[in-house]
Amino acid sequence: MENSNNQPKKIVYSGIQPTGIITIGNYIGAIDNWLKLQSDYNSIFGIADLHALTVRQNPAEFRARALSFFAQYLAVGIDPAKAIIYFQSHVPEHTELSWLLNCYTYVGEMTRMTQFKDKSKKNEDNINMGLLDYPVLMASDILLYQTDLVPVGIDQKQHLEITRDIATRFNNLYSPTFVVPEAYISKQGEKVYSLQDPTAKMSKSDPDPNASVAIIEDPDSIMRKFKRAVTDCEATVEIREDKPGIMNLLTIMSVMTGESMEALAERYRDGGYAKFKQAVGESVVEKFKPIREEYNRLIQDKAYLMQVAKEGADKARYLARKTVSKVKRKIGLVELK
Repeated sequence: MENSNNQPKKIVYSGIQPTGIITIGNYIGAIDNWLKLQSDYNSIFGIADLHALTVRQNPAEFRARALSFFAQYLAVGIDPAKAIIYFQSHVPEHTELSWLLNCYTYVGEMTRMTQFKDKSKKNEDNINMGLLDYPVLMASDILLYQTDLVPVGIDQKQHLEITRDIATRFNNLYSPTFVVPEAYISKQGEKVYSLQDPTAKMSKSDPDPNASVAIIEDPDSIMRKFKRAVTDCEATVEIREDKPGIMNLLTIMSVMTGESMEALAERYRDGGYAKFKQAVGESVVEKFKPIREEYNRLIQDKAYLMQVAKEGADKARYLARKTVSKVKRKIGLVELK
């Protein structure tokens, strides 16, 4: 596909694990960017279900969560007519390329990865090879599609750097084969923090149920969580780095309403925190109302969801096969014609 200047569109790739629930943190940190990108770029969005297997999963629950996640992707506005949306496990070239790239990745590089160190401490009874090899599979996800841009949060920049290193190493050995991807980081909304601990990233896995908010959550629950959001002992809404709770709420409301943080801070400056938190909650409820309604419709139509998934996988495989074939040829494997 080409843009209006008759130049080939750049390729954007992003994937997210199917936790079952897309939080407002996921929406602001990733999906809101995707919606802006899908018209201007050739966008590919994967449900990273293989990555999720580094943690033991209940099969029935995992399958239901993944399908729910796929429906949420569509409900938020990811358009299968504009972008490729698919399940990672439906495209076997991901794991095939991962093995090939393993042979061009060093053990020391993997053991130095921050995420591996952190997750190893948290999962001492299950430090599996998938956990160590996670970045190589992520590199394969990206490099399979000759990706130009990868929307990443600050905490994923190290994974993109190792992807760039692997691609450059392979290109230097065998001549240009992979596009070396660049990071796409939005200026606002890079990270949304917990409503109960505004110094920690919002996460669905947080043991405190009041810490995160899902985009398909019941409006009453959303309002209750925002009313309980941790702020500080002052009563002034203003942009200050020493007010992380208020900054977090301003970031959320800015994305929900499209207004600048500065304008919102001015409007609610002296109105008190209760009024401000009520307004933030209402903006979230209003923003996600059509998404909740569309999700409830889609999740009842499994045949349609699977049709979209198959079409997305077919499109993804067409691109992925070309890359894997090129890699095999470069390294000297005998291919069947």
